[in-house]
Amino acid sequence: MFYHAKELQFNARVSKPDPKFASLLLEQFGGVNGELKAAMQYFTQAFAARQPYPDKYDMLMDIATEEFSHLEIVGATIQMLMNGVNGELKDISEQSEIMQMVTGKAGKEGLIHDAMTNPLFLGVSGGSPSVTNSQGVPWSGYYVDANGELTVDLRSDIAAESRAKITYEYLMQFTDDPDVKETLKFLMTREVAHHQMFEAALATLEPNFPPGVVQGDPRYTNLYFNMSQGEDARGPWNEGVSPLLGEPWQYIDDPRQVVRETNGLRDQQPQDTAMSKDEAEKKSKEISSMRSKEVKNAVPKGSNQWSKYD
Repeated sequence: MFYHAKELQFNARVSKPDPKFASLLLEQFGGVNGELKAAMQYFTQAFAARQPYPDKYDMLMDIATEEFSHLEIVGATIQMLMNGVNGELKDISEQSEIMQMVTGKAGKEGLIHDAMTNPLFLGVSGGSPSVTNSQGVPWSGYYVDANGELTVDLRSDIAAESRAKITYEYLMQFTDDPDVKETLKFLMTREVAHHQMFEAALATLEPNFPPGVVQGDPRYTNLYFNMSQGEDARGPWNEGVSPLLGEPWQYIDDPRQVVRETNGLRDQQPQDTAMSKDEAEKKSKEISSMRSKEVKNAVPKGSNQWSKYD
């Protein structure tokens, strides 16, 4: 069950109205990297983790709930930045505050342009937060990544926190309001904290690479194909050993020739790989059995109950 505390998690404030930045901030309300996306992603992922990994379920639900509180902070900030525009839109007089904010023909045309750029924000919602991004595109469930496999989901979450952080970094460049900057900095920093939480949770799932249960085919795990012409770049991604499997990279300088010589890579043989093909198949079966038992053993036979009410 959820409880709503009326106090915001962070003391959000604004120094002055700024309708233009309010419209921009919608990106973190209903955008692809926003707080609603994060809340729904972690909330959805938690269901598959509930019985086999109750500790991860607890973490996902805690962070999802905090993301809902961040959504409230963003929405409150947007509302304060609009400075009562919703009420002003109901005032049809030429002396209304919103008309005074946009004095002159250029100002009025600018306001109309903003309304046309995101018609839902001013023309429909009256300046209150709408579940859209900054361009008025409605929020979509397609933003949510949930695969029912924690080693995949947690990596998606790390990426989500990274994208949200950089979005806040960019947004801070578009406001000179010190109070708003403080709010954005808090939200950005919580993305850093969540990133670390997901990293730590992923590390407790061993083995966790490659994601899922099936191992890669050793014929191809350490091949690097030089697929572009011109000056070649070398680095730890194509020379030395691979960072997670510890296999020496095999640099394929002429992919076309190798593909032809190996019957479209079907006849390619493993070279300096951590496992043979048989060993990889054996490990896949072992991990598959282990993960399957973790889930099956956590689910009682017959009647099942989600919660206990002691």
